[in-house]
Amino acid sequence: MATISRTRRLRTRIARRVDWAKQRRAVIGDDKLAVGERVRAEVGRWRWRRVNGRPGAATPVWVAGVQRSGTNMLVRGFQISPEFDVHNEDDRRAFRRFRLRPDGEIRELVLRSPYRYVLFKPLNDSHRIAGLLDTIETSRPGRAIWIYRSMQGRVRSAVETFGPANLVILRELSHGHALDTWQAAGLSDESFELIRRLVHGEMSAESAAALFWYVRNAIYFEQGLHDRDDVALVSYDAFLRAPEGTMRSLCRFLDYEYRPRLIEHIAPRTSRRPRPPLAIDPEIAELCAEMLVRLDLASDEKARRLAVA
Repeated sequence: MATISRTRRLRTRIARRVDWAKQRRAVIGDDKLAVGERVRAEVGRWRWRRVNGRPGAATPVWVAGVQRSGTNMLVRGFQISPEFDVHNEDDRRAFRRFRLRPDGEIRELVLRSPYRYVLFKPLNDSHRIAGLLDTIETSRPGRAIWIYRSMQGRVRSAVETFGPANLVILRELSHGHALDTWQAAGLSDESFELIRRLVHGEMSAESAAALFWYVRNAIYFEQGLHDRDDVALVSYDAFLRAPEGTMRSLCRFLDYEYRPRLIEHIAPRTSRRPRPPLAIDPEIAELCAEMLVRLDLASDEKARRLAVA
């Protein structure tokens, strides 16, 4: 038994290392601006800081959601904005192995920043959004943006990028292991019951990625984020269809002036050739379809409330 236990722990550690390495490659590849863009952005921030910089007046902005849901696209527009100090997941000032540093350190980053906004992308801490908004005391109240993508789109991207990482961790969780990982953090009893019931030895990487999409997006509702006026909900797919309208809505939410350059990197997607659907476990596919409807309705409601605010 001791040998089996040691083997299981070793397998879990190896899987976590592989998952971390794949995430690091994906984050670095997707988030980094080209050299020319980065230089122009830094020059713009330097000029803005010289004239307008005032430490202690920044608004923290938290970008959350499930990995491979469009957060990189969203953040990229703000990276080139001189009023924004952006901390992506590979920024060691704010993160250690893709997890936020202690709250006190994060608070100090916000208070010391001379910029108008300090944006963090803590995807591995998405389950902490309510707490981050409520407990990190800064001079200006924080704002959060939860972005989601269609299940099929996210599954394709996740499997292409991370391989079977979601399957590996869900198998561990289904047996009561790896409960100290970020993937398990914030999950409800109902989500754990689904994982125990639906994860099996013949499960595909695609079905696992779909179930992971479901349980991590469920956090948005389970923690009451849909009822909070300081949390925006954005559809990645709607963003691609109407970049300007979506970004204008986000700018109103952040009390920030809309500029066309915020969406220059986004090519509007009016139509595309449909891809054959993935072979997802039917029960998981049904759960995800219901969740997507719920997210879309909540996103529409958020947009209406923001438009009349």
